[in-house]
Formats: sequence, C-alpha cells, structure tokens
Amino acid sequence: MKTSLLIISLLATASFALADTDSSCGGCCAEKPALTVMAANTDSVAAYPLDTCVVSDEKLGEMGAPIDYIHKEAGKPDRLVRFCCKMCVSKFKKDPAKYLKKIDEAAAAKGK
Repeated sequence: MKTSLLIISLLATASFALADTDSSCGGCCAEKPALTVMAANTDSVAAYPLDTCVVSDEKLGEMGAPIDYIHKEAGKPDRLVRFCCKMCVSKFKKDPAKYLKKIDEAAAAKGK
C-alpha cells in the first residue's frame, strides 16, 4: 500500500512539473525543446540593443528571467541573443539570419 501511494505521488508530482499552463507567449512555450544556454557576460547584456524578445517581440522579463543564448557560427564572433522563453530559441535557430539582422538594425538605430 505504501509503495502504491509513493508511486502515485511521484507520478502526480511529475505530471504537474511537466505541465505547461503559461500561454502568455502566444503558445510558443507549448513545446519544450532541449536547450543549451551559455552564460552571457554582464557587459554584453548591458549593451544588448533590444528590450523585447527578438522572435516574439514580448518585453523581456515579463515572462520570467530572459533566456540569454550565445549564437555560434563558424568564422564569426559569438553573439548574444535574448529571448522571452525557450521555445523562441528553437524558432530563432530555424532562421538565425532574419533575427540577427533585427538585432543589428536595433544596434545601428541605438548608436545614432
């Protein structure tokens, strides 16, 4: 009996931990991709030109701490990209040039 209660308790806890009830990002968090995020240094975060997610345009920090992702591309310097949620990272990876251009344009506008 104790073993059954323990198993039921563990299953219930796991199902609650895996459930995603936050739809504030337009449902982009419905999928949970594997994600490797590297720590960004303080200077690069301070110099980041956008205060919104580069993918969803959600204000960074409204859905919890922003996801800081270091984009690596052979022959180019590593780039900090900030997201509102993990799902936006996978959307970014499908077309990074599109989103990097958006960051570059924001940096150019900020520098004027």
